[in-house]
Amino acid sequence: MPKMKSKSSAKKRFTVRAGGTIKRGQAFKRHILTKKTTKNKRHLRSSTEVAKSDVKSIRSMLPYA
Repeated sequence: MPKMKSKSSAKKRFTVRAGGTIKRGQAFKRHILTKKTTKNKRHLRSSTEVAKSDVKSIRSMLPYA
C-alpha cells in the first residue's frame, strides 16, 4: 500500500508532543484587537492542548506524527 498523506493544514497548525498530547495555537488573536483587553491578548499568546474530543480527528489527519 502507498504511504498515507498528512493534511497540510493540520501539519501547519498542530504539533505532537513527546507524551502524545497535541499542542495548538490560540484563536482570536489576528484582528479586531482594540476591543480586547491587554490581559486577554496576553493569555492568547500562549499555546494550549487540544480538547480530548478533537484528538481522534487530528490524529487521523496526521497519520505519522
